[in-house]
Amino acid sequence: MPLRARQRCHTVLTGLAALALSLALAGPAHAAAPAADTWTEVGSDRADPLTESQGLASVEVPAGSPNRYTGIGTVPLALSVRGWNHVGDPDASYDGHYVEPYQRDDGNTKMFRVQAPDGSWSEYVHTLGAGEARNNSWAAISPDGQWMLAGEWGTMNRLLVFPTPGVNPATSPSADLPQAATVRLDRAVRDVQGCDFLDATTLLCSSDDPEGTLFGMTKPLLRIDLSAPPNGTADVTGQVTALRQLPLRSACSGAFEAEGVDYDRRTGTLRVIVVSPGFCVLTDSKTYRFTRG
Repeated sequence: MPLRARQRCHTVLTGLAALALSLALAGPAHAAAPAADTWTEVGSDRADPLTESQGLASVEVPAGSPNRYTGIGTVPLALSVRGWNHVGDPDASYDGHYVEPYQRDDGNTKMFRVQAPDGSWSEYVHTLGAGEARNNSWAAISPDGQWMLAGEWGTMNRLLVFPTPGVNPATSPSADLPQAATVRLDRAVRDVQGCDFLDATTLLCSSDDPEGTLFGMTKPLLRIDLSAPPNGTADVTGQVTALRQLPLRSACSGAFEAEGVDYDRRTGTLRVIVVSPGFCVLTDSKTYRFTRG
């Protein structure tokens, strides 16, 4: 090889080596972002518009417990006449405490109704804080059972953290349920209808976003990666990623509504309710099932 060619080759190799070293020191360009999840649809079941149109939860204790659902038809009359006329997406702790979130059209409170493993019910009322929306769309209990996340309707950049009513010893039906901390999101979310913990620092959420301007799609399935497990003593941050659009299939055209979400760690199955538009709300609303990968 001529001397000039060898010099050019040496210069190129030196530059490549320097570039490789700088990349190695800097780490992968995508290291700060979580790896993308793939959730594949594996089946569906009809969702009854009266009793399965708001939310759902898998219950581990007692063993063999059926999945629970909420809808307008599951609101007890005794609650409805007292003003608690809407129930959102429920959740259950791993020890069998089942929690339903309720809201009303007036006043400055929201309520969480809790069924203990022995079957008894109790109510925990939370007085709204400054700027807190009245609606109570969903509840998600942390894997350790001690903390519960809840969300508000509309475009929001936060989730609310409460001690889990009936589980956390700091709670009592006779005392106001206090907000303990906040999850501060790195980007806004819209009309979140349900969230569930995938693990101690990961949430899967269904968004009923009708506009599609936040993530480039309507009705997205979201993942929120928390900076730390919620512990009620300090705020944590949440990194939001849109994973996919939820299925929007019906014999009718019009506006679908994404509803509650449940992740069953025993089977690795994610379930999300999508309510069909128009008359088809009665015929082909679905609970879709997904598995990872």
